[in-house]
Amino acid sequence: MAVGKNKRKPRKGNKKKIVDPFSRKDWYDIKAPSIFKNTDVGKTPVNQTVGKILSADNLKGRVFRVSLADLNKDEDRAYRTIHLIAEDIQGKTILTNFHSMSFTSDRVKSLVKKWQSLIEAQSEIKTTDGYVVRMFAIGFTKRRPNQNKVTSYAQSSQAKQIRKKMVEIMERESSNCDLRQLFLKFVPETIGKMIENECQGIYPLKDCYIRKAKILRRPKFDAYKLAELHTETTHTEEVGTPVVVEETQQ
Repeated sequence: MAVGKNKRKPRKGNKKKIVDPFSRKDWYDIKAPSIFKNTDVGKTPVNQTVGKILSADNLKGRVFRVSLADLNKDEDRAYRTIHLIAEDIQGKTILTNFHSMSFTSDRVKSLVKKWQSLIEAQSEIKTTDGYVVRMFAIGFTKRRPNQNKVTSYAQSSQAKQIRKKMVEIMERESSNCDLRQLFLKFVPETIGKMIENECQGIYPLKDCYIRKAKILRRPKFDAYKLAELHTETTHTEEVGTPVVVEETQQ
């Protein structure tokens, strides 16, 4: 065997230099739609532009998961998670759009209790701006006033009627608005309260929510509509104009 041909013996001076991977990355600011009080979500790293591989191309389509408590500065809404998708890059800022909405698993598990019926329904609707959204509603039966019976189970025929009513309300409230107005209805639980009120004649319900909504199909990308979604809006209540009362001299 020739000298210097032993492959098992490592050669000297062949060690690779350890390079910090984050030294080759750029940081971009994530911007949420203007319907939320806090539009600065955070930052995200991406590989720097090398040759024909642009860093902006690696960012488009990236999905960010943010709690509604951070977006609206309201800790009571921490159980709802908003998913935002990167659609356009302007400088070092990522403009995001709505991707989906969901409940945290601990919130759903806290709602499920014994001696009551869980009723779920789902529906696919199309908004006025061309988005196809699948929505999932959830509700629970509750005891009637002055009820002595421990359990409050709904019959299968009643559950079928409630599911039909849920789908009807979801389609009615969602098909006449755009995606922005639809997500605005998720925050104050408008659709869930309607389901609870309109199903009282079938069986009393409680804890009615739209627990999940996800976008199945999107229209063609429009930069003008995305810019409208990120225009600054004021989140102040209308308190009216003060009335000045003139004092009469006596």
